[in-house]
Amino acid sequence: MAPQDPLAENNGYTLDSQGPDSFPLGMKIPSTVKVRRPSAADLAPQSPILAESLAKSPVDRVFWRKRSLHRLFSLGNIKSEQELDEHARTQIVEDSIYVMRMNDFGGYTVPAQGLYPFQWNWDSAIVSAGWAVFDEARAWEELEKLFSGQWEDGMVPSIVFHRPSNTYFPGPDIWGTPQKPSKSTGITQPPVAALSVRFLYEHTENPELAEQKLVSLFPKLLAWHRWWYKARDPENTGVVAILHPWESGMDNSPAWDESMKFPIDKLPRYVRCDLNHVDSCMRPTQETYDRYLTLLHRFKAANFYDPSRLYWISPFRVTDLCVNSILIRANRDLRWLALRLEKDDIVKEIDEWLNKGFEGFKQLWDEDSGLFKCKDQLTGKLANAPISAAFLPLFAGVATKEQADKLTHNLERWLGQVNYGVPSMDPEDHRFEPLRYWRGPVWIIMNWMISNGLRHYGYDELADRIKDDSISLTTKAGLREYFDPLTGDGAGGRNFSWTAAMCLAWLDRPAAIAIGHKMSGPKKHLNA
Repeated sequence: MAPQDPLAENNGYTLDSQGPDSFPLGMKIPSTVKVRRPSAADLAPQSPILAESLAKSPVDRVFWRKRSLHRLFSLGNIKSEQELDEHARTQIVEDSIYVMRMNDFGGYTVPAQGLYPFQWNWDSAIVSAGWAVFDEARAWEELEKLFSGQWEDGMVPSIVFHRPSNTYFPGPDIWGTPQKPSKSTGITQPPVAALSVRFLYEHTENPELAEQKLVSLFPKLLAWHRWWYKARDPENTGVVAILHPWESGMDNSPAWDESMKFPIDKLPRYVRCDLNHVDSCMRPTQETYDRYLTLLHRFKAANFYDPSRLYWISPFRVTDLCVNSILIRANRDLRWLALRLEKDDIVKEIDEWLNKGFEGFKQLWDEDSGLFKCKDQLTGKLANAPISAAFLPLFAGVATKEQADKLTHNLERWLGQVNYGVPSMDPEDHRFEPLRYWRGPVWIIMNWMISNGLRHYGYDELADRIKDDSISLTTKAGLREYFDPLTGDGAGGRNFSWTAAMCLAWLDRPAAIAIGHKMSGPKKHLNA
């Protein structure tokens, strides 16, 4: 059956209109655990999220508001409790909860002990969804702790340094000075937080708490989104720039290779810490690190990361697909939250961001390859690198039906070259390295976003393949940072928080809900 066109007037898209989720491996849930059947918020088809606004204004008939996107972690159709028992990966759920607790440093979660000993921005936003399965209050605390590092201008930094550590470089003494260490980095990361706030709000079992947290966090989210457009799109193109590869979250992507060919400055002598934890074959090269540090020191010299200057002085200025796709998706969710809070003036402001963003994305489409690509804003050229972020416009809902068809054709070709998808680069490209950071390995968070986007456009079988591969990888190799797409071996950090969160919130959500409610959930779900 051909995929439905998400831009059609009556295509039947609702928040959870997807097929059954697959749980091919795992152990039975203990008989002592009473399975909570998925709630209406988990499963039931619902009206499009913007239905109320569609009824009010003809302006809301523009195509990007016609249909909702799929929920972040929809369960699909679970036929019976017996079926759930048979396919539940109880051990991976228990391991995931253990990793989350082990990496909890008091209100914030480190991605991996030693390798990443601080609070990372988009990691924490994703991790909050994992906490929500078994400790809703702790999930909200994760986001509050992240926003405790927000700058006065609205930026939420890529890393917040809550406590000292000597296992990571560059730390607070480099971002600041040895005499006055910085409390955070001077750059940011993909703006996932609005997605997480909406997810927690919609799935709350404590409406009073959720309302309180939403009211508190909404102005902070809004300030951050405004910062993106003021500081990173001062020319009003509709798409924002990143000024450092670390801002993309995909630090070592081949999409940056050409844009990173600026001269390396004379740097203070430094010693990397990452190679104490991970083999060098899995990490960026020394030359790449020199360029990372060149940018850091130039930014620090610009009046200590002055956002009004960085955009204009950075030798690296790129329109990144990951950041912009997540920003569009986050704007949709921020708009939904604004409607809930009856902030009509803010809804209009977000409408403008969305309209301009959809126009801006047109410049990132490469018709010859049938892929979206990052763009070097200084040269005006699209990056000659087919990376997995090419599929994230599906997650944002900005791709046309024709573009979606071409994207899925490419994705199927990629998957045909590997044993586990989705590799972070086209495996037929000569730069593909199955173990090196963002130059080939599979990342479960990317699989989640790609799978979610595919469901929105009606490619359920392809979405199921990606989810099944994710389940197989985590079963085979455990909760690793990333995975070899050829062998399935784990790589990078061990006991990785956002991989654990993906198992709890996405891959094993029904079993996680059951076990989570046994541990700390409301007694009404335990028949007690």
